[in-house]
Amino acid sequence: MSFETIDYYNRHAAEYAEETVNVDIAALYAEFLPMVKPGGHILDAGCGSGRDAGYFKQQGFTVSAFDASAAMAKIASERLHQTVAVHSFEQLDKKETFDGIWCCASLLHVADKALPDVFSRLQRALKPNAVLYASFKYGDGERSKDGRNFTDMNEPKLAKLVADIAGLTLSKTWLTQDKRPQRSDEMWFNALLKKDAV
Repeated sequence: MSFETIDYYNRHAAEYAEETVNVDIAALYAEFLPMVKPGGHILDAGCGSGRDAGYFKQQGFTVSAFDASAAMAKIASERLHQTVAVHSFEQLDKKETFDGIWCCASLLHVADKALPDVFSRLQRALKPNAVLYASFKYGDGERSKDGRNFTDMNEPKLAKLVADIAGLTLSKTWLTQDKRPQRSDEMWFNALLKKDAV
């Protein structure tokens, strides 16, 4: 994740949290949570304001969270009443720890060339049979906008990426419209992936 992107979120943390805290993504939770064992351990990776991690806690799951922005992690820590780690996807170093990993609008800031390593790290961090959710803006290139770097994703690009990650299988992909009124013309690419059984 680029310094420029992290700096953007450090400078705009309160504003971003306010803009996203009430976005209704119940339909995404409904795809992901049934695949996580009841009371299981979920990692909210790139957790932003902690909105989703807070919901998972309310549903009885054990939650860990991290964000690359110290300012966002502070907001999330206060929301969750627990420590939110400050590090990037590239620094994730866990083995078979989580029953589910939630990457909502976060992996899209990882550079294209870093994604194979990051997906391998996510795969290692999952327990066997565990699930990974990821969302990206729909497309196939890299771009910068408002001081943030984005990597877009589509079906063939993700299929090619996952094919090279041993032990990770693509279960489902689907498109959704951005729920924020001012962004209703933007499309999101969603994916569920499963770690293979032992």
